[in-house]
Amino acid sequence: MRTRLIALDLDGTLLDSRKMLPERNKKALQQCIARGIHVVPCTGRTAAGIPDQVRQIPGIRYAITVNGGVLLDLQENRILDEKLLPMDIAAEIYDLISPYHVMCDAYIQGKGFSERRCFENMDDYGIPDVVQQLVRRTRMPVDNIKDYIRERFPTVDKLNLFFDNLEERAQVRRLLDKRGDVVVSSSFSYNLEVNGQGATKGEGILRLAEILGIAPDETMAFGDGENDLSMIEKAGIGIAMENGHEKLKKIADHIAPDSNEAGVGQMLEKLVLSE
Repeated sequence: MRTRLIALDLDGTLLDSRKMLPERNKKALQQCIARGIHVVPCTGRTAAGIPDQVRQIPGIRYAITVNGGVLLDLQENRILDEKLLPMDIAAEIYDLISPYHVMCDAYIQGKGFSERRCFENMDDYGIPDVVQQLVRRTRMPVDNIKDYIRERFPTVDKLNLFFDNLEERAQVRRLLDKRGDVVVSSSFSYNLEVNGQGATKGEGILRLAEILGIAPDETMAFGDGENDLSMIEKAGIGIAMENGHEKLKKIADHIAPDSNEAGVGQMLEKLVLSE
């Protein structure tokens, strides 16, 4: 069946380890768009976190953001669908993690917020320099995340937790998984991402495909992280990166070369553009 929608994770997938878009990937996306295929960033980031080098490619109209929590029409700056985290649950999670050494970010209405004491000391949380640069560009520091949420917003797009202690990360993961009222995933070995029920990248692809009148079998997805598992499972064709999580590679239909080798571009040339 012909591919009509291609969903692409950003970090470690479409972007290389320097958070840059390889020229070969860009050219392949442009050729797919020219064939009438929807090219859709599918990311744990907010829309503001989609880099200009991706967002400004002519023809990229739709985005799946915050792990499937928000589907956007970028051209019309319009929310198509959303599955959010209720404020009271977000506040409970903040209380749950407070005994641990963790940096908590909140994504709210498409914007990122960090607690100031953490934002100013990111080295203390084991966050790599390249990710610190991204955080500084896309977060606004506030004094207290929990108070900020309670005073202003009924829902949260996503919570992002950074840990320098992986044992504490594992403990928090177990506590969150026991709740049953949130979706927990991760993009990196040192973080956890907490979404509302129904917010996964896989469900996001299916919801957007339905809106666009596209069958599930006509979708393709590329990913590398644990938070990409659902979209590799649910897309018509699921493609894991060679640099990706082992769980992902076990269930993928294909393995693309490493993101530092423009693996997305290489695989699109083989599976889509050679037709």
